[in-house]
Amino acid sequence: MNKQRVLILDRERIDRKLQRMAYQIWEENSNEKALTLVGIEESGMAVAKSLVERLRKISPLNIDLISLKLNKKKLLNEDIKIAEDLNGRTVILVDDVANSGKTLLYGLRPLMNYELKKIMIAVLIDRKHKSYPITPDIIGQSVSTTLLEHIEVVTDGDDITAAYLL
Repeated sequence: MNKQRVLILDRERIDRKLQRMAYQIWEENSNEKALTLVGIEESGMAVAKSLVERLRKISPLNIDLISLKLNKKKLLNEDIKIAEDLNGRTVILVDDVANSGKTLLYGLRPLMNYELKKIMIAVLIDRKHKSYPITPDIIGQSVSTTLLEHIEVVTDGDDITAAYLL
C-alpha cells in the first residue's frame, strides 16, 4: 500500500515560519551578546543554517553554528562529543522535526557537559506524540498526526523546500 504524501509546508510557508522563528529567538535572547546554534545533522542543520543567516540580518548578535551528528537509529552506540568549549554560552539546539523527543534528548546529552548560560530548543515542525519529556521553545509549525504517520522535511543542499505528511 502506497502512502500518500500530503504537502503541509511549501517553500514560501517554510520561509515565513523560519523568519518568525528567527525573530522569536532574537526576542528571547535580546539581552545576549552571542548565541551558539547547534544543528542536528542532516535537515536540522539546514534549519539551523537558515536561522543563523536570518539572525545575522535582524540582530547584532555574534552567532556561531555547530553541527551535531547523531546516528538516529542507534543513539546509544556512539559517544557524541562537541569539540568547542560552550561554557557560559547561550545555546539553541535545532532540528527539523520533533517527534517523540528522543533525538532532541540525545542531542542535549553532549551539551550537558558544559555549564551553559541558557539552552533552548528550536524545531521547524513539532508533532504532539512525545515519549520523552522534551518540549521545544521555538516552533515553526505544530502538527497533530497519528502515531503511524511520518513527517518528511525535504532539502536541496541547505535550502528547505517542503514538508510532507506521509
